[in-house]
Amino acid sequence: MITRETPLARAIRIAFLALWLVITLFPLYWIAVTSFKSPGSVFSYPLTYWPKVFSLENYAGLFAKSQFGVYVANSLVVSISAALVATLISLLSAYVLARFEFRSKGALLMGFLVTQMIPSFIALGPLYLMFTSLGLVDNRFGLTLIYIAVCIPFCTVMLRGFFANVPDALEEAAMIDGCSRVGALFRVLVPVMKPGIVAAFIFNFVNCWNELFLSVTLINSDGKKTIPTALNGFISSYNIDWGSMSAAAVLTIVPTMVLFAFASRYIVQGLTAGAVKG
Repeated sequence: MITRETPLARAIRIAFLALWLVITLFPLYWIAVTSFKSPGSVFSYPLTYWPKVFSLENYAGLFAKSQFGVYVANSLVVSISAALVATLISLLSAYVLARFEFRSKGALLMGFLVTQMIPSFIALGPLYLMFTSLGLVDNRFGLTLIYIAVCIPFCTVMLRGFFANVPDALEEAAMIDGCSRVGALFRVLVPVMKPGIVAAFIFNFVNCWNELFLSVTLINSDGKKTIPTALNGFISSYNIDWGSMSAAAVLTIVPTMVLFAFASRYIVQGLTAGAVKG
């Protein structure tokens, strides 16, 4: 039986959602406004919630005082490479977990889930020692490898849910027509699962793009830093360059916003498809 929502309940719900929206969006708004203030007016009192004069000085100073373009390029290379490889490996492992029965399958899935509950900074020490012995410290390839390893467990569990919603009859029909199992996977299942694959890639990309602890630990050279590491550099013991940091934060958020805007349809389809059946 479906109960109709009363006008009072509807008003309370809308008011709560509006308040939540304001609380969520205000930090983003404040960062954007601060980035367009002149450096001298960032700490002006009383606070101004809208700049009297919009200034691009923080953005110009960002590229003049630092290698921000290099940081963006490093983040793009590392994040896209890690997201692509992790999505491909997770696609194959999720297919195996969804289509085959074998011993320790449940334990393997549980292990994937447990890894998501462990804070990443706990493993920083052992990872640093291991990467030092392998010569992968201060190396973008090494950072990409660790990002791939971090993304695979969650992405595998995510894609396994998508495979579970695709009928076995599709690949069986393809194999009867002469396709190998790998051919049926890439020719039949992958096109059907495109929304889920795009959603998994975007989650991987965003996680790599925003990751800080591993990049700060493993990257030392200024020319190899990613954007989160560079943003951390604006904080010193005695001062925080809020203007430059705000400008950098705005430029950092833009790629992910554009990515979500263009791929929002795939994300919604992928998440709803993967949530129906595990």
